[in-house]
Amino acid sequence: MADEIERIMVIPLRKAKMAPRTRRTNRAVKEVRIFAARHMKADIEKIWIDASVNEKLWENGIRNPPNKITVKAVKFDDGLVEVSLAE
Repeated sequence: MADEIERIMVIPLRKAKMAPRTRRTNRAVKEVRIFAARHMKADIEKIWIDASVNEKLWENGIRNPPNKITVKAVKFDDGLVEVSLAE
């Protein structure tokens, strides 16, 4: 098997809008984790979200996360998936 799998993904965050407005960005972070786990075939505990992704989600505060975000996900041999902003 290849030593690492790398993918560029556009993650839709529209489900975050269903959360109460004081918890929307928290929900968006969870959506990033769920989406990456599903598409990279990894456990949800093995998803590591980079600080740059977190800052991008939180830049408009807790009430107004972005509608979608483009990320790069890299899956390593041990099953760990690192999610960072795509350049």
